[in-house]
Amino acid sequence: MPAFPYSTTTTVTATAVPPSLSLPVIEAAFPRQVHPYWPRLQEKTRTWLLEKRLMPPEKVAEYADGLCYTDLMAGCYPSAPDDVLQAIADYSAWFFAWDDRHDRDIVHRRPEAWQRLRLCLHTALDSPHEHLRHRDPLVAAFADCVVRMYSFVSATWNVRFARHFHAVIEAYDREFHNRTEGIIPTVEDYLALRRLTFAHWIWTDLLEASAGRELPDHVRKHPAFRRAALLTQEFSAWYNDLCSLPKELAGDEVHNLGISLIKHEGMTLEEAIAEVRRRILKCVSDFVAVERSTLRFADDLDDGTVRGKELGTAVRDCVGTMRGWFPAVYWFHHESGRYMVDSWDDRSTPPYVNNEAAGEK
Repeated sequence: MPAFPYSTTTTVTATAVPPSLSLPVIEAAFPRQVHPYWPRLQEKTRTWLLEKRLMPPEKVAEYADGLCYTDLMAGCYPSAPDDVLQAIADYSAWFFAWDDRHDRDIVHRRPEAWQRLRLCLHTALDSPHEHLRHRDPLVAAFADCVVRMYSFVSATWNVRFARHFHAVIEAYDREFHNRTEGIIPTVEDYLALRRLTFAHWIWTDLLEASAGRELPDHVRKHPAFRRAALLTQEFSAWYNDLCSLPKELAGDEVHNLGISLIKHEGMTLEEAIAEVRRRILKCVSDFVAVERSTLRFADDLDDGTVRGKELGTAVRDCVGTMRGWFPAVYWFHHESGRYMVDSWDDRSTPPYVNNEAAGEK
């Protein structure tokens, strides 16, 4: 597979996928897509990271493009309007930066710093305009993302997005507690927590922003549509677990499907890897089946009325975006410097992170 097809680099290289992580069904049945705005997207998100001080300038220059955050979003949302894609890509870059801060606060035992950030994010979510100049760059950048995304759909969508993200923040707090206390959740508890820390419902909400239309409840909650959206996110979260399992075992991490299987189901490492792969592949096959049902549902919605045509088109757009997540997530894990731990000087310290908490030395 060639490197990202619209890369700004002049060389074309093959992306090496280790056999244990290779999914031939993705490579064969899920062609990679890219939003035509991607080169500009990469440039503008790089500038945004600098302006919002989410990464030091030297780290932006050295690592931002290689982390491939914009590559990921340009593949996940290949048909979104440019301004929507830009907001989603900046939000995604922010989410990775937040995840890194959360990790550093745990590693360096900074519970007070984490609690300050947690409370500020809750407040910024409810009143983003008032936090655009917050002294913590992570809070100010989050407020900027929220203001932009709140402008795309409707007030009711905004309320739903906020409700879902408040739950994500609290899930990160539970993860903070688990990691500091060394608690490995059971498989079922982990799966429920992972749906929140991976922000399944946030990404599902953003399907509507990408399609340019809020979906009524009877559409959004239709069993086929909801199942397809969930499978897209389960695949993405569990494939991330599969790719990161070795480094997370080495780093005494407690949140990984494989780790929960080893701890609570008595599996060996090899058995856990095989089980995670089995679940991932089942996500793919189940998605292909439910995708057909969801597209039939879209056809049923398109009943000859203007509203029906708009709803049918929106659902088809959402399904296309769901499908785009599979190859985008798959290739991201083999191209992003975020996962190339063997090249780091210290496997426990990503080279692109800032180890200082906001306002601390």
